[in-house]
Amino acid sequence: MSDAKNVLGEKLEVCCTSPMTGYYRNGVCDTGAGDFGAHTVCAQMTEEFLTYTKSMGNDLSTPRPMYEFPGLKAGDKWCLCASRWKEAMDDGVAPKVDLAATHASTLEYASLDELKQHAVDVD
Repeated sequence: MSDAKNVLGEKLEVCCTSPMTGYYRNGVCDTGAGDFGAHTVCAQMTEEFLTYTKSMGNDLSTPRPMYEFPGLKAGDKWCLCASRWKEAMDDGVAPKVDLAATHASTLEYASLDELKQHAVDVD
């Protein structure tokens, strides 16, 4: 794993390993040169968000065995594209965010205040 930082400036934590998430499918919302979607937001799925993203053309709830993708359900954590999370936030349906597991590069798409307003664990 890299020395990536989260949005709080600390070591990037694991988002989820069941289901295995992350652009690199290592459980971490890390990013790199090939990650054009910036899969950097560790988000906790809700039915509302899953319905929303499906309506936007990205069905995350249907299993896709050929890609070893189990399909997501409410409560699962997943590394979302930062732009999709921001779009969902602007539309009022953003899922909660695990700040410790959300990559610092997400701050290019959303402010820390916006992310904190949707944090799973609010201090």
